[in-house]
Amino acid sequence: MGDGTLLPLVSIVIPTNKEERNIENCLRSIRCQSYKNIEVIVVDNKSEDRTREIALKYTDKVLEKVGGGGPPRRNFGSKTAKGTFLVAIDADMILSPDLIEACVLWMKHNGSLALYIPEIVLGKKYWSRVRRFERGFYDGTVVDAARFYRKDVYDRLGGWDESLVGVDDWDFDKKLRQLGRVDLLDGGALSVGAGPAADWEFAGFIQERGVDPTGRRAVVYHNESEFDMRRYFGKKNYYMNTLDVYFGRWGRGDADVKKQFGFWYRYFLVFVEKRKWRRLSAHPLLALGMFFLRVMVGIVYVMNLRGPQGKGSTV
Repeated sequence: MGDGTLLPLVSIVIPTNKEERNIENCLRSIRCQSYKNIEVIVVDNKSEDRTREIALKYTDKVLEKVGGGGPPRRNFGSKTAKGTFLVAIDADMILSPDLIEACVLWMKHNGSLALYIPEIVLGKKYWSRVRRFERGFYDGTVVDAARFYRKDVYDRLGGWDESLVGVDDWDFDKKLRQLGRVDLLDGGALSVGAGPAADWEFAGFIQERGVDPTGRRAVVYHNESEFDMRRYFGKKNYYMNTLDVYFGRWGRGDADVKKQFGFWYRYFLVFVEKRKWRRLSAHPLLALGMFFLRVMVGIVYVMNLRGPQGKGSTV
């Protein structure tokens, strides 16, 4: 799309906390983008490792925001951003080389307020493959959350709710959808080249982690190749802490909330709607592992509801 001088500026905001193992790959993938008019803002939690040092090799906009988790850092970076568009990603993500170009083209031609971006989980081990299989069912559903949106819309909404943890992206996504249409990006429908080629510098890295990037367009690769079951469920447990705030705002009877936390949708319908049931029959072992994870997450949820603090039980 040219040299980027006449194209809208895109601001990518990345909150970090001890991310020296991931941040360089993330920033290198941004440098590889076909779209060049990009502002990169890293907001760090005063990491004691080399996160800041590495980030400064790729951008001079490395800010510091201590405490509070991801939403305060995302807001801090977004409020300083100068772009027409904002992108919300994490440090352990790698962007396919045509991604930003595809997003800008889509927004230009389709009038969307925001975009869901297809996400592919990396990793060769069984549980990473299960997570990749599971994540593919969620693209563009109420279990997903928009990552690319207009800066003026962000400003109008007042940013991310800093009192929420884990469901902050769902909360922001619901606010976006109240204002207008949020689409699932289909990079294959756009003229943005042939997708990642063999000479893309991350092609080998992606392939070593169980995914063939050849021909894929406009996706985010989420590097969960070191998937750890204990850490996974610990994170899920931590995310339960502010559910009462989320439920109080939207109500348990809200259609989206009922899907996000209800048995019928999260354990059945999301996996079979729009003919997705074919994936289940094609990969029975992955499906078995996926439903095991879903059941275990459900147990964590129920334990929090019944725990001594009664998290989420006030509404």
